[in-house]
This record gives sequence, C-alpha cells and structure tokens, in this order.
Amino acid sequence: MDCGLRKVSSHCSISEIDDYDLSKLLEKPKINIERQRSFDERSLSELSIGLARGLDNYEPAYSFGGRSGLNTPASSARNSFEPHPMVADAWEALRRSLVFYRGQPVGTIAAYDHASEEVLNYDQVFVRDFVPSALAFLMNGEPDIVKNFLLRTLQLQGWEKRIDRFKLGEGAMPASFKVLHDPVRKTDTLVADFGESAIGRVAPVDSGFWWIILLRAYTKSTGDLTLAETPECQKGMRLILNLCLSEGFDTFPTLLCADGCSMIDRRMGVYGYPIEIQALFFMALRCALALMKHDAEGKEFVERIVKRLHALSYHMRSYFWLDFQQLNDIYRYKTEEYSHTAVNKFNVMPDSIPEWVFEFMPTRGGFFVGNVSPARMDFRWFALGNCIAILSSLATPEQAVAIMDLIEERWEELVGEMPLKICYPAIESHEWQIVTGCDPKNTRWSYHNGGSWPVLLWLLTAACIKTGRPQIARRAIDLAESRLLKDGWPEYYDGKIGRYVGKQARKYQTWSIAGYLVAKMMLEDPSHLGMIALEEDKQMKPVIKRSSSWTC
Repeated sequence: MDCGLRKVSSHCSISEIDDYDLSKLLEKPKINIERQRSFDERSLSELSIGLARGLDNYEPAYSFGGRSGLNTPASSARNSFEPHPMVADAWEALRRSLVFYRGQPVGTIAAYDHASEEVLNYDQVFVRDFVPSALAFLMNGEPDIVKNFLLRTLQLQGWEKRIDRFKLGEGAMPASFKVLHDPVRKTDTLVADFGESAIGRVAPVDSGFWWIILLRAYTKSTGDLTLAETPECQKGMRLILNLCLSEGFDTFPTLLCADGCSMIDRRMGVYGYPIEIQALFFMALRCALALMKHDAEGKEFVERIVKRLHALSYHMRSYFWLDFQQLNDIYRYKTEEYSHTAVNKFNVMPDSIPEWVFEFMPTRGGFFVGNVSPARMDFRWFALGNCIAILSSLATPEQAVAIMDLIEERWEELVGEMPLKICYPAIESHEWQIVTGCDPKNTRWSYHNGGSWPVLLWLLTAACIKTGRPQIARRAIDLAESRLLKDGWPEYYDGKIGRYVGKQARKYQTWSIAGYLVAKMMLEDPSHLGMIALEEDKQMKPVIKRSSSWTC
C-alpha cells in the first residue's frame, strides 16, 4: 500500500538488510499474563471513587442493540451500545490512513487530503499524531499495529542523527517517518525526520515521551510485559531518559525547551519551560518508572526518576498553578526580593499580568499556566498540558477538579462550537508580530494561536472520566458530532468560538478521526481509561497552601 508517500532526502534511512534483530522481535508471540497491581502500583482497572460517584447519574446516550456498520469498535459490541452513524465512517477513514512496511501496518499518515495541492509532510507517520490512532486500535483489540510502530520507531532511534554537521543526542526519537516503496526492486525503506526537514528545523522533545507513554498503554491494554522488558525497549527508555535527566546549569527540575518542540511546532512564545512538555515529561517519568526493570542498569535510572519526580511535582504544583487566590497574591507581589525568604521567587512584575486574566479567572477553578521562568509568567491556558496534568496525576485531585470547574465556567471561551481550544487567548497585533515572527498561519484564533483542534477531544474526555465528570465529555462529543463528518474531519477550526473550518486546515486529518473514536470508546467503556491514566502517588504529594477554590 503506497498511501501517496513521496521520496524526501534524509540523513537517516533503514534498508531491507538493516533490521534483522527487530524482525525477530516482531515475530515473537505476545504472552498474555495475569495483570498484577504492582505493574504500576496504581492500577486504574477499577475506576476511582470520584469516577464512580460521577457515573451514578450517567445515562448512556445510545439505544441498546448490536453492532451497526462496518468496522465498528469491539467495545460497542461488548457493551451493546448502538454507535453513532459517524463511528463507521471514522473507522473506514482511519483504516484508509494506514501505512504498511513489508506488508505489516506500522502507523497512520497525518492527513489523507486529496483536495490539497501541497503534500508537505502530512503524508508521513508522526509519533505524536499516531498516539490517538494507537489508542483506538488498542481499544478495539488490534494491538499488532501498535507493537509494530513501537519497534520501528525504536529502530530509528538507534541511528546516528546529524543536522548541519551537528549530532543530536543518542536518545532522540524522530518527529516522523515515511515508507518508501520501490515497485521495481520490491523493497520498502523507512526514512526518518528528526527535525532536519521540519519547519524551523526544531527537533521534537515530545516524541520520546509519547513513545514511553504509548509503550505503557500497550502493556496495560494487552497484559503483555514481554515487549517492554526486551533489552531493546529497556535501552530505548534509558536513552530517552538520559537526555532529560542529565544534570547541568538549570536550577529548576523542569525541562528547558526550544520553541516549536511539541504539538505547537511553530514559534508561539512557548520556549523555556512550556506546560505541555513538563506535563508529558512528568507522565513519561511515571510510565518509565512502572516499566523499567530493576536490574543493574535500570536501578540507577529508577533512583534518578524518583528524585526528579519529587522535585518536579513540587515545583509544578507550587509555581505553575494559578487560581483566584494565587492570582491575587501575584497581583500584590513585591519585586527585587533576595535570599531564601523571597516570596516572589521568580521576580515576576505584577504589572506584567495581562488584563484578560482578571476577567477570565473565575472564583471557582484554576489551571496550570503556560510557562514560568525568571521575570516572566505566561498566563495563557494550554489544553494539552492541563489535560495531561490530570491524566498523569501531576495535578492533585483538588487541582484536577478546579481545572474541570474552569472548563465549565469558561465553556464558551475554551470549547465554544468545536472542542477544544489549543490555547487561550490568541495573541494579536504587535504582540503577534513579535512573538510569532509574523507567522501568517498563526494569525489570531487560527492554527496554534487560539485555534480549535478536534483531536483534543480524546484528552478532554479522558480528563472528564478521571475526574468523574462524564457529562462534560458527552456535551463536547455532541458538539463534535454535529460538524466533524460534514466538514470532512478538519485538522483545526478558526474563530473565537471555533465556528469556521481552518483556513489552511487539512481534511481527513487522521488524529481528528482517531481522537473522536477514542473519546467515544472511552465514554462507552470507561475502563479503557486505565491504559492512559495514572492514579495519584501519595508519596509525591507536597505540603503546599491550598486556595479556597480547591475546596469549594
């Protein structure tokens, strides 16, 4: 299957003779074993008390009956739900996006938009983009494609990565890859992009984190520990972690990052310590802690992970958290404080607080701000970082409830007519010129600059289920179902409330399709949440002052 993949130049390719070792791994039969609670010590196989309480009033929005339509998810059949008519179309579109390598599915392309004149890199398999596709296949009882993907990207990680004569860290995972088919020689070749072909030439920081998170999801879903315990996967995790846990000049436990290194992959002023990367970093560390073998090499990493998690959870919960009380405290900060007794530790100037925050912040509710660094706080709301904070339990139970309270209180601003705003608010005018470099794609309320991304529906749904608020997810899914299929599964929507299909949005964007399917399957069968969510670790709970909105 060609899937319209076209040849690009790269410094990294894998030919037919290069993956003897991985081919043996792929042929290994998976072993289903009895799942042990000690696997990650905080199993979500039985849902939390908060979820149980939230589901007391849960009324399924589906009529009872058998499966309808081709390729509907197995979970629908098991639970006797009648799927929405969109579900069959979504599965058909998702399967059409599959990419094959030597006859085996290894991922899904980013978009299948025949109407677009420019292919760019939307015909590639992106690591972050594939995650919702992988979850959909896992929930539907089709784990083989996920196993193939994990092993092939692991193989790409092992190649030397050079950009303009400069060598990247050994553990870096590719942003994307494609399969080149040679019909004459009848050979397939994998070609990877580590940032050398990306807009802005920025290497992805998040790919390695998503890989670890997906490895845990595969393990939780299948009950198959053998893949994660292979020397290859253990080494892959260690290489990723070694990049992130290295000690240097930084005085913060957060991870210093360049602009454009995550889902927001163009300049948007998220350099430094963006919430999205910190939340993914935290989640990946916790997943690795559950997967890492306690052998000679693994034991050292386990100790480093535990130390970093304690410091990171304290830092994030204390300094990135914003609610009404904390905002009032910052508003009254004194500046130029010195010594360990300083309250305003990062020397944030109260006059730098943007006006919109005072109106946006409700009495009940709160969120993790976009960035905290010396003399600068980015007060913007970022959806992915806050949802991952809930799923990873970076957010305390009280903070998780406050985030959901904020979404309900500011529904029009954050959800509007199409879930979900990637960030809020948009930056415009002179600030937009300075921050984005006059990026014509990131104009106000478009793309990364306040655009609405349907893929975020699965993250919102997972966060809703984990906090016992499924009714919020149902409301968001209803909004998506009113337009997504009719509009051709766009990549993103434009406008202050997400009313218009994005001006440069690709149609049949695979993660928009997969995000919808994952949201539907999780709402039908909330036990699916266990493969992507982590319970709170009581040992990492810091002693910090809680504001009134946490306990209202």
